[in-house]
Amino acid sequence: MQRIYLSGPMTGLPNFNYPRFHLEAARLRALGYDVVNPAELNEPTDSRAVCMRRDIQALMTCDAVAMLPGWTSSSGATLEHACAVQCGMEVVLASKILAPRQHRAEVCHA
Repeated sequence: MQRIYLSGPMTGLPNFNYPRFHLEAARLRALGYDVVNPAELNEPTDSRAVCMRRDIQALMTCDAVAMLPGWTSSSGATLEHACAVQCGMEVVLASKILAPRQHRAEVCHA
């Protein structure tokens, strides 16, 4: 089973965009993926620095990163994208993952 990290905008969005993260995590889990959802790792009261350190650490345990809509306008998500690319991880648009392992051709580049 492939382990996927969800990356997308949180700061400045209602409820930190947690509902979107939870919906996408549930969808990917239903397809059989092991999903690391930062909305499940962090509390809204945690500082941004604490969240980013925790998130980057979790990201490094994954095989791939799935980018949520709006990621390019998020400094945190663009950092996660850059880390994944520099570490040779697969990076895809979350919306392109339709079934397990059928998304490999849909690589996401900034």
